[in-house]
Amino acid sequence: MNQNQPNTLPPEYFKAVYAANDDPWDFGSSPYEQAKYAASLAALSRPHYASVLEIGCSIGVFTALLAGRCGQLLGVDVSAEALAQAQVRCAALPQVAFQQMALPAEFPAQSFDLITLCEVGYYWNMADLARAAQRIEQALLPGGQLLLVHWLPAVHDYPLTGDEVHDFFLGRAREGGALRHLGGHRAEKYRLDVLEKKASAG
Repeated sequence: MNQNQPNTLPPEYFKAVYAANDDPWDFGSSPYEQAKYAASLAALSRPHYASVLEIGCSIGVFTALLAGRCGQLLGVDVSAEALAQAQVRCAALPQVAFQQMALPAEFPAQSFDLITLCEVGYYWNMADLARAAQRIEQALLPGGQLLLVHWLPAVHDYPLTGDEVHDFFLGRAREGGALRHLGGHRAEKYRLDVLEKKASAG
């Protein structure tokens, strides 16, 4: 491993972010975020997913939008402060549950037919991104889908860029891995890709 690579952002980073602002990325009010959520939902090819994992659910804004297409949805986040807001926001959605987890060291034991990794991958360094990718691929059921959405401009605090996250996953797909690329698009400030676990993958 490259000893000079940046560190994955620790839980303390997010604790400080949410202590300073209940909605630090304006998920609940930003027209940009609302347009991105609409594009994300439109990119999902199936009307319904039985079991969904949302990695980095934050305060639950996208969770509430996605829940209508889910049989069960598990939202995980490293921040207890964010999860407290998410639980209130989604209190009327019985198919939604939340759990505090620090991925990739921790990971749900269940299998899923949709996993979303949105605005999270660049918080990891490359080694942790690789570990997360392996755990995501293992947790996806054959035919299950992975939604990737990430901000593109570089942020000095973040170990990776959105392009590096997406290029990593697409590289694994091109190299004959468990996933294949279904498609995606590049907007002015974010990138969206959908991948699917090959039916023959274990």
